[in-house]
Amino acid sequence: MDKLSIKTDLYIGQGAMDRLTEWKNKRIFIVTDPFIVKSGMINMVFDRLHESNEQYIFSNIVPDPPVEIVTEGVEALGAFKADMILAIGGGSAIDAAKAMKLFAGKLLDQTDLPFIAIPTTSGTGSEVTSFSVISDKQKNIKYPLVSDELLPQEAILDPELVKSVPDFITADTGMDVLTHAIEAYVSTKANDISDALAEKAIKMVFAYLPRAYKNGSDLEAREKMHNASCLAGLAFNMTSLGLNHGIAHVAGAKFKIAHGRMNALLLPHVIAYNADYKPGYGKDDVNATAARYAEIAKSLGLSAPNAKSGVRSLIQAIKQLQKELHMPKTLKECGVELALLEDMRAAIAEGALQDGCTATNPRVPTEADVAQILNKMYQS
Repeated sequence: MDKLSIKTDLYIGQGAMDRLTEWKNKRIFIVTDPFIVKSGMINMVFDRLHESNEQYIFSNIVPDPPVEIVTEGVEALGAFKADMILAIGGGSAIDAAKAMKLFAGKLLDQTDLPFIAIPTTSGTGSEVTSFSVISDKQKNIKYPLVSDELLPQEAILDPELVKSVPDFITADTGMDVLTHAIEAYVSTKANDISDALAEKAIKMVFAYLPRAYKNGSDLEAREKMHNASCLAGLAFNMTSLGLNHGIAHVAGAKFKIAHGRMNALLLPHVIAYNADYKPGYGKDDVNATAARYAEIAKSLGLSAPNAKSGVRSLIQAIKQLQKELHMPKTLKECGVELALLEDMRAAIAEGALQDGCTATNPRVPTEADVAQILNKMYQS
């Protein structure tokens, strides 16, 4: 028996930010990044908050938020005596706010603080998940946190907030959405509910990500990608992820490659690995995971007369999408030197196997398997 819960209230579509007008007499601790403040985007919050509220802005957030920033935020949160946390920004701001909420509960006994997430990128799905990733900059390690205490009570998805996202970030975060959905679909914990969410997200990415990339002002495409990110987040919050993310968490930190971009680099290779085709297989010899990938291909209208062809079609469609988004396809294109790969390969393989996401991968990997995937990623 599985228990599936969706605990986050969603406010979606144009005008969703007007939800903020309903709060009065609150002490609101706002977690965001410097760009949101300097660009003036933070005014979309202030313009809607009632004058009876008091706000504290914590804007020290950086990509892959380190433990030190989280600790600083917890101290500020306690000193302000907040009765609400509002995170506005990309995955880093929301993840940092989640970690602050978690540690505030443990260190300050503030376990019941309402937490509202407002994503300004369409990628992580962090606004509806019980996951957070923080980093140790000195060790170049990312630490996934997993707890239902991390779930926001509310998420506000307004496409107006993502119109100005640069095209390359739109591409990176959009491919993160696709990876979330595909990994959720083949996870060992997949179920009918998560399948429906993941399949819809996958279709929306292929339909709307190229449009959002080419024209950031295309509000329909922006709204659809915002919703796809949320759907994929709901899916993988039920199922967890897989080896793709297990490797990405470690390799992204080691090679200084953005998380979504690293996931995109890995995705074709991890699909091929999980499909587990070997020389001598006939067209009808297939494992269950390959059949699942073929189901995705069919749902996209791709050629899939058998599972093997379906896997091939899906991989080619992903590569074509990467081409449309002008994304690098190899570690070499990302500027990773072969010597660095060789130096880091063993540590990445070891870390990937220890990552919590890898536990629900449909095929149980070895360190040698991960090393081979990394080798193929370098220039193939």
